[in-house]
Amino acid sequence: MTEPIEELPLDSRQCPLPRLDYPNILMGHGGGGKLTQELLEHVFLPAFENPILDGSGDSAVFSMPPGRIAFSTDSYVVQPLFFPGGSIGDLAVNGTVNDIAMSGGIPIALSVAFILEEGFEIVELQRIVADMARAASRAGVTIVTGDTKVVERGHGDGCYINTSGLGSIPDGIHLMIPNVRPGDSILISGTLGDHGMAILSVREGLAFESPIRSDTAPLHALVQTMLAAVPSIRLLRDPTRGGLAMSLNEIANVAHLGVRIRERSIPIDPAVQSACDLLGLDPLLVANEGKLIAVVPADAEQATLDVMRRHPLGRDAACIGSITAEHPGMVVAQTPLGASRVIAIPIGEQLPRIC
Repeated sequence: MTEPIEELPLDSRQCPLPRLDYPNILMGHGGGGKLTQELLEHVFLPAFENPILDGSGDSAVFSMPPGRIAFSTDSYVVQPLFFPGGSIGDLAVNGTVNDIAMSGGIPIALSVAFILEEGFEIVELQRIVADMARAASRAGVTIVTGDTKVVERGHGDGCYINTSGLGSIPDGIHLMIPNVRPGDSILISGTLGDHGMAILSVREGLAFESPIRSDTAPLHALVQTMLAAVPSIRLLRDPTRGGLAMSLNEIANVAHLGVRIRERSIPIDPAVQSACDLLGLDPLLVANEGKLIAVVPADAEQATLDVMRRHPLGRDAACIGSITAEHPGMVVAQTPLGASRVIAIPIGEQLPRIC
């Protein structure tokens, strides 16, 4: 569909468009014409360049290694777009990489779709794309295809991103909730609540004594190290939206078993705990983007912790509780004072728009 001519400078109909003539996204950038091509040539392709993208096909064509396929998709609408420790760009890569990793998969390829708001600054888009490229390189995953759409001014929020990912699951890996058994140990790879509180600190303009940074990171290398050393791992989960509480309740409900945790054993950065106390938030409900939960047989607990702690993303790993046949479908926490409280499924998000 032809874009209204008044959106483009008159001389743009006679000569190629210089790179810097358009500092902001126009509706025409999503129209599939010259402006779309400019966006591809000056923003996306230089950052994501690889032989598969160079083919410029309507779909990516590549070979997959043997094994079962892991496939995941997620959309990212976080505000603000940039925050301490990351941005919507690396979050969109790491989030999908981690979803694949939780099945024991090795991520191979990602697709990326952008929904941009008319008027969004292209320099900001370039920053986001650069963060995505760095995150993909760090994760060893290739961005092989994508799409861009533009919505009218006031109908978006700058930039939304969808990523879908493909990975390969090695033979013999079956990480599922029905695997868990009473007596299994529950491990966490590090401190909780960092991502959600980093987002809140920027969004609300809050300054804490110690800076809080998002924990966004790709976890697949940690996962593969754990599985190589302890193939008996029952289950992995990344506690994103809804935090640890949501993930543990999902395990309890699907397995028809109980979960018992010790609040004193849960690693929480003092700055995050202080911020949660100040704002009346429960850190067990706050989202994380670079942590995992592992359910392992009790006799594999120490071996798994040792492996996790030797990895940079698992150095604060801890055992926080166990699976029990008691109170099926419920998560019960022992407080530091020795009392017990039920950790219920959150009705909604404490902090919306965190991923």
